[in-house]
Amino acid sequence: MGGVRSYNEYCAVAQALDVVGERWSLLIIRELLIRGPSRYTDLRYGLPGIATNLLADRLRELEEAGVVQRADAPPPVATTLFDLTERGKELEPVVKALGRWGGPLVTRPIGDNEFRSHWLALPLELHLRDRTPNARAQTIEVRTGDHPMTVEVKGGTVDVRPGKAERPDLVLTGVASQVLGLMLNRLELAEAQKRGLKVEGDARVLKRVQP
Repeated sequence: MGGVRSYNEYCAVAQALDVVGERWSLLIIRELLIRGPSRYTDLRYGLPGIATNLLADRLRELEEAGVVQRADAPPPVATTLFDLTERGKELEPVVKALGRWGGPLVTRPIGDNEFRSHWLALPLELHLRDRTPNARAQTIEVRTGDHPMTVEVKGGTVDVRPGKAERPDLVLTGVASQVLGLMLNRLELAEAQKRGLKVEGDARVLKRVQP
């Protein structure tokens, strides 16, 4: 991997960081874990702070390391998709561990930080639990800006995915810090509403999923 700085240590941690420790590399992996096979433009949208030439460099480096691969999108779409290799998918527990550790940090006000709604998938999937697995399936639609997210709870599992819910039991509309604070049980419902969070539907669903 020419051009990539190395720690020059015969240590598994250092060797791993030689591959994924460059700035933006783990965030590219985050995008591919959340979104699956993605176009270059999808990655640019999900990484608003990266220069296009730097994204191209990081993708090339990750390809050379066997972490990322390219594939042609199926017809009629004529474009190249980027996806994780099997080796790359082995980094999922690493990214999730970072997401779990960083969860408390993203309940603070956003300030001037960039935000994309699909970034909510990681902290929500990591922290939410289905407390009543024998109850019927329920969904929460989360609206925090660019695109809605759906949280589906059923059968003891919680699935978070981009897109609108067909018939949501609860809709939460507001800034990400309010939504996360409420859903992760670090902010009371009344306080969240006082701060401007809009709550529509059956708020009891929150008790089912809150940690």
